[in-house]
Amino acid sequence: MSLDPVGLQVTIGGLHAACDEMGAALIRSAYSANIKERHDCSTALFDAAGELVMQAEHIPVHLGSMPDAVAAVLGEEHRPGRAWILNDPYRGGTHLPDVTLIRPVFVAGELLGFAACRAHHADIGGPSPAGMPARSRTLDEEGAVIPPTPVEGDELERLAAQMRAPRQRLADLRAQAAANRVGALRFAELAERHGLAELRAGMAEILAYAERRTRAALLELPDGVYTAEDILEDDANGGPRDVRLRLEARVEGDRLRLDFGGSDAQIEGNLNCPLSVTRSAAFFAVRVLTDPDAPPCAGAYRPIEVIAPKGCLLNAEFPAAVAAGNVETSSRVADLTIAALGGARRVPAQGQGTMNNLTLAGEGFTYYETLAGGQGACPDAAGPSAVHVAMSNTLNTPVEALETEFPLRVRGLALRRDSGGAGARPGGEGIVREIEALAPMRYTLIGERRRHPPRGRDGGGDGAVGADSLNGEPLPGKGEGELAPGDRLRIETPGGGGFGPAGE
Repeated sequence: MSLDPVGLQVTIGGLHAACDEMGAALIRSAYSANIKERHDCSTALFDAAGELVMQAEHIPVHLGSMPDAVAAVLGEEHRPGRAWILNDPYRGGTHLPDVTLIRPVFVAGELLGFAACRAHHADIGGPSPAGMPARSRTLDEEGAVIPPTPVEGDELERLAAQMRAPRQRLADLRAQAAANRVGALRFAELAERHGLAELRAGMAEILAYAERRTRAALLELPDGVYTAEDILEDDANGGPRDVRLRLEARVEGDRLRLDFGGSDAQIEGNLNCPLSVTRSAAFFAVRVLTDPDAPPCAGAYRPIEVIAPKGCLLNAEFPAAVAAGNVETSSRVADLTIAALGGARRVPAQGQGTMNNLTLAGEGFTYYETLAGGQGACPDAAGPSAVHVAMSNTLNTPVEALETEFPLRVRGLALRRDSGGAGARPGGEGIVREIEALAPMRYTLIGERRRHPPRGRDGGGDGAVGADSLNGEPLPGKGEGELAPGDRLRIETPGGGGFGPAGE
């Protein structure tokens, strides 16, 4: 059975609407600011074989790696009403605060597929609040590790009890479960409306259609081998040092091979990431450079092969720590992929290349956010300012919400003037955010581009590096400490690189 173009677009629209509604249900019913305000969550639908057939346009690093989470439970016994939960980075997760719930969807007794969602939780237990330590060396130091586990009985309550503020964590887990119920309902309704066989044929055609579009876009690139190198700043354990990443991109007709061999080995700190995160970042970068309007599904990734040797930073092995790998290393992988493909077509200058992760925790609360910065300029446009770039795609927490819910006062929130790189098209500007503690609390900072700036392109200037300080005293890009009432933490995020020589 095949679909005509109109039927195909109707099916795409129906599945996309279901994913969007899942996201709305999750965001509107969640408790934590990280989900309800910053929208640090993602939703998707999968077919019975575990292939991603549609996603909402949420967090790139979540969505590109979520298929590995579904694959981790694919061989298990599935039955109506039995869901699964996991966060293990070596079993399809990303880092521990990102918890995935997966619900099988049955129609007339047959497995149609899966509804899945992933959300970054404000805490995940363990020795460090929020599961984002700056100096962890092993996975166990980052929080509770949840292998693929059936959600039956009081399983969510049991897991929430291992975390700080368990009632709040349980509320967010229940919001995820509700989102999956919405997705399962809409998925089943589509099958009833169009027929089970026709919907299955439609999902197969969506995957094939996205694959054809991506292959057609790759055919427009000149065949060849293109390379790029970049640097991560490892100052979490010991003195500052550079960690080198290398990519060889090989374009052959309608296929693309991305080989990260030559990148440094996994390290003692937590910039390591599992292969699923590396693939996710690479897929994102290729998508934005080829055909971003193709249906967001697994078919778009079929022509792309991602290789990283086991034991390297981009394919770390258990029990390596990974807290910063998901947020910082993924950003660098996206930068690296775009830079390599810049040998085959015109690409933007580098954006801030970091999520500027901030965690605050005190009596009865934990808070996590990522901060916006400058995006790189394009050949035909200046870079946007104060945006979450690349692998993030979240929002900022509004000042009113931050000051209402937490013992904090925002003393400053503004554009960081002159932080964007100069050029014919200037880079976007970062932001300055200064927060005053109103009660004793602990902070953790995990940022990048504090020593190496986002690069300009084709003669454009580099963006400004980021800077962090406490009461006017400089802080390292990765570190943690205590705040007393009245202490002020200031974060200045990087600007984006410029494009083309200034004055042209």
